[in-house]
Amino acid sequence: MEGWNLVRLSTKTVLTKLSTNNCSIHFTSALHFHHVSQPNIAPATGEPNNHYPISYTYLFQACNDIKQLRQIHAHLLTLGLNQDICLLPKLVSKYTIYGNMDDARLLFDKTTKPNIFLWTAIISGCIRNGLCEQALALYRQMQEQGIEPDSFIFSSVVKACADLSVLNEGIDVHDDIVRLGFESDIVVSTALVAMYAKCGVLELAREVFDKMSKRNLVSWSAMIAGYSQKGYAREALKLFNGMRMQGFEPDLVIMVSVLPAFSSLSDLQKGKCIHGYVIRSGFESDFAVSTTLIDMYSKSGSVGFARQLFDKMCKGNAGLWNAMITGYTQNGYANEALELFNEMQVECVEPDLVTMVSIVPVCANLSSMQLDSALQLFATMSQRNVVSWNAMIAGYAQNGHANEALALFNEMQLQNLKPDSITMVNTVPACAFLSALQQGKRMHGYIIRSNFDSDIVVCNSLIDMYAKCGTLEFARQLFDNMYERTVVSWNTMIGGYGMHGYGEDALALFAKMDQEGMKPDRVTFISVLSACSHAGLVNDGWQCFTHMVEDCSIAPTMEHYACMVDLLGRSGLLQEAYDFIQKMPFKPNAVVWGSLLGACKIHGNIFLGEYAMNCILELVPENASHYVLLSNIYAEAGRWDVVAKLRNIMKVKGLKKSPGCSWIEVNNKVHSFFATEGESESIL
Repeated sequence: MEGWNLVRLSTKTVLTKLSTNNCSIHFTSALHFHHVSQPNIAPATGEPNNHYPISYTYLFQACNDIKQLRQIHAHLLTLGLNQDICLLPKLVSKYTIYGNMDDARLLFDKTTKPNIFLWTAIISGCIRNGLCEQALALYRQMQEQGIEPDSFIFSSVVKACADLSVLNEGIDVHDDIVRLGFESDIVVSTALVAMYAKCGVLELAREVFDKMSKRNLVSWSAMIAGYSQKGYAREALKLFNGMRMQGFEPDLVIMVSVLPAFSSLSDLQKGKCIHGYVIRSGFESDFAVSTTLIDMYSKSGSVGFARQLFDKMCKGNAGLWNAMITGYTQNGYANEALELFNEMQVECVEPDLVTMVSIVPVCANLSSMQLDSALQLFATMSQRNVVSWNAMIAGYAQNGHANEALALFNEMQLQNLKPDSITMVNTVPACAFLSALQQGKRMHGYIIRSNFDSDIVVCNSLIDMYAKCGTLEFARQLFDNMYERTVVSWNTMIGGYGMHGYGEDALALFAKMDQEGMKPDRVTFISVLSACSHAGLVNDGWQCFTHMVEDCSIAPTMEHYACMVDLLGRSGLLQEAYDFIQKMPFKPNAVVWGSLLGACKIHGNIFLGEYAMNCILELVPENASHYVLLSNIYAEAGRWDVVAKLRNIMKVKGLKKSPGCSWIEVNNKVHSFFATEGESESIL
């Protein structure tokens, strides 16, 4: 027996030395030694070969890729150990680590009576590979077979519930944990805290946290992150201070969790204090920490501090650039944001989707002068990629400069740069703005050829374009052929019917939306009410407004009230429209009074029109269009003296109504005509 133990010891020693080097040569040597030595050392006494699991442990540790794992698997098959209860969980676990779930599941399914270790390996492997639903199904299957979970399985399954945000399933697992007495396990309890926090039920998360007899840094981090991510900044900071009072010093993970809480408070002094702690703890060089600090200073209005921190960091991380660009954007420094965006590309840092989200609002909110400056900056960029082109196109398109947006799109293609789906989302609305149907159809063809037609946002923009160009048949065909629709898809199609006076079609689509279980939002009801207004469907409009408030629990906004005033006013119910305004729960704005003024113009009500105009002047005294509207009311009544006075007031105040503009598409070119001009301008 003593000799047998010496053989086991020597085998273990040799395999350990061979497997410590990760080279495949040494792995092959270890496997060869194992193959040669194992058959010759079986004890004559008939004692079980318990040395197999021990020595194979070192082979599994030496295994670095799927090819080597298959060698071990083949070796086990040769020796008849492929169903060994000790080795099988290790083999399954290794397959899941390398992402080969098919082989892992095949091995598991062929096992007649899997033990708890094998269940742990396959369930944790599913979660590791994002197959959380399969993990939960396996958990239920394990219970049906009478296998009681252990702490490892419980912590894994709770994580799966968190990743899927399935609260009810998580509560059921929690009941199992309590029933089997694992609630005091620190790992399991921490997983429950994280699960409840991720599902947004912070009360239950805190209840589990408070019941924990022992906590570690991971427990504190889970609860602090839960408060911070859900916007409960003060609770997160209070818990952070409580953690330190109990002798726990925060690690990097906790700092990344708690810093956003300081950002949301916009408290510069507290922010500086935590920054000091970060420096003393040596965390300042971490990208995630520095990015959050930049965000914190930016939200506190201290862009200078944010830029100083940014300049100290190594700038190879896109997240840092995004944080600084966003900081400039949030504080109104449009030019600085664009300059930093240019510098980002000069430094060869690839902009990502977050960069795009940060820079597009900058371009979209620029004045005409700033847009020109942005275009000059754009022209000087040494490297112009799809992101920078998209930013400029979005800037022009969203500021009403559709001509320039389309010209940039054409120039982008001449530069042999392939547009992406975001390019199309920004460019298609320019065609809609100009009612450039032929150009829109060409873009639709490009979208199909580029396989962007499955993108929901792109499809929504096409529906909007066809609707605004008056081709509702194309719009509806696109809508009906969509594999998946969002509430925006429904809103766009309903709005398309409404703008062309097809109120009944809009209402029918709204009813279908309800039948298919799509929940309407505020924009849906604006579209429906507008459709009723254009079609003169007063009763239907009232029913929709009541349905919105009573059945959908959506509080009416100013836009909803403006739509109702327009609906009543267009139908000649001017007194009802006025009474409706008087009952509004908040002060009406110029849009609401403007709707009433427009209705007075249609029906020639001078008295109510004057009253609405006086209310408008108190809110927006410099709006020329309202003066013109009131003067038209007087003109239709033959009150030319008052018309002359109003025109004189506009002249003295320097108010000018924007000239009317029309577009016509001839030979694939769009021409614009302005009321004050005698010549047309070709824009495409």
